[in-house]
Amino acid sequence: MADNSFSDGVPSDSLEAAKNASNTEKLADQVMQNPQVLAALQERLDSVSHTPSSYIETLPKAVKRRINALKQLQVKCCSYRSKFYEEVHDLEESMQREFITGDAEPTDAESEWHSENEEEDKLAGDIKNKAVIAEKEEAAAEEPNPKGIPEFWFTIFRNVDMLSELVQEYDEPILKHLQDIKVKFSDPGQPMSFVLEFHFEPNDYFTNSVLTKTYKMKSEPDKADPFSFEGPEIVDCDGCTIDWKKGKNVTVKTIKKKQKHKGRGTVRTITKQVPNDSFFNFFNPLKGEWDEDSEFTLASDFEIGHFFRERIVPRAVLYFTGEAIEDDDNVGGLWEPPGSERVPAWEAQPRFS
Repeated sequence: MADNSFSDGVPSDSLEAAKNASNTEKLADQVMQNPQVLAALQERLDSVSHTPSSYIETLPKAVKRRINALKQLQVKCCSYRSKFYEEVHDLEESMQREFITGDAEPTDAESEWHSENEEEDKLAGDIKNKAVIAEKEEAAAEEPNPKGIPEFWFTIFRNVDMLSELVQEYDEPILKHLQDIKVKFSDPGQPMSFVLEFHFEPNDYFTNSVLTKTYKMKSEPDKADPFSFEGPEIVDCDGCTIDWKKGKNVTVKTIKKKQKHKGRGTVRTITKQVPNDSFFNFFNPLKGEWDEDSEFTLASDFEIGHFFRERIVPRAVLYFTGEAIEDDDNVGGLWEPPGSERVPAWEAQPRFS
């Protein structure tokens, strides 16, 4: 039998391989001439070559070293930011209480405020002044001059939905005695926290002059993810004991209930006290085991504390006039004077373990 494995001195399997290679090259040429295929390949190459991690891997060691140094600086910046939140409250302390209570009067410079429509207002004001200057002088002589700003904080409670929802009708006479709300930070070296101090004038409801709510905080970057740090966060809170005068505790109510004796069948009326909705429950936060409902309640408590700290106290007069409320409605953020920069809000979400 003749041997067909050679043709002109060339093995047949080599001829077959050469033929397949030629066909592959022709097919590759046809594919590479297809614009859609080329576009898909280019997009794939771009996505691989342009990812940040792949780009950084191509950089020289000296450049990578500088990048690592920048990361170290970023971690330090996070730490400095946490200190900033501890100190910024000092800048927010002013003569606010003295003006509200009337213990001090503002100077002419302090009482001057320029509105956004100042020129228009000035023109209209000049025209009106010429017509009614005599009438104003006469009215000024008769106009009452109450001390300070009456019901300043009570008005804020009524203006702000988050607070007014907590206030019952029987809370209102008590809140009219509220003279000031202050924010106090823990001393340096102590666990970070802030205290809301509610200062009351003498009243017929309780003997406390100050009611307090303490919020414990965490202000340090997560070691596992330091770049996620966005500022201090509230992790727990404590209230205070209110020394209610007899019969004045609005956080409880007395109910009467008829009870039937099982043996004798006689009926008697028993009296018991049960919890009552009131803003002053704010000073008695939930403790112990938390279920889903209590976690929601505690989260709301943290949000209110955050709101007092970050918005109400620093911008009290704007919430009294309603300007801050309008700004919140329009832009969903903090009121900002012209030319100022927005201060990042604290994270007020609870953390449960």
